[in-house]
Amino acid sequence: MPTIHRQAGWRFHFYSGDHPPPHVHAEKDGAEARFDLLPVRLTRNDGVRARDLEWLQTVIEAQATEFEKAWHGFFGTSGPSR
Repeated sequence: MPTIHRQAGWRFHFYSGDHPPPHVHAEKDGAEARFDLLPVRLTRNDGVRARDLEWLQTVIEAQATEFEKAWHGFFGTSGPSR
């Protein structure tokens, strides 16, 4: 489960068995959300508060290119597609 970024107590990662499309998981204090990277959009929420989801979306939008590069580098797929 590679961690690709940490900010404000949040850990941004993906799972080694993850599948396309490229996406990132954000986790803190037992709550987790999943965001697709292209375009950045929430695809799953497990206990993350609405105001945190908005902030997470902003962080992921700012880091999307780097997150996508990390995804393709780990999984050995072509990309990034931006």
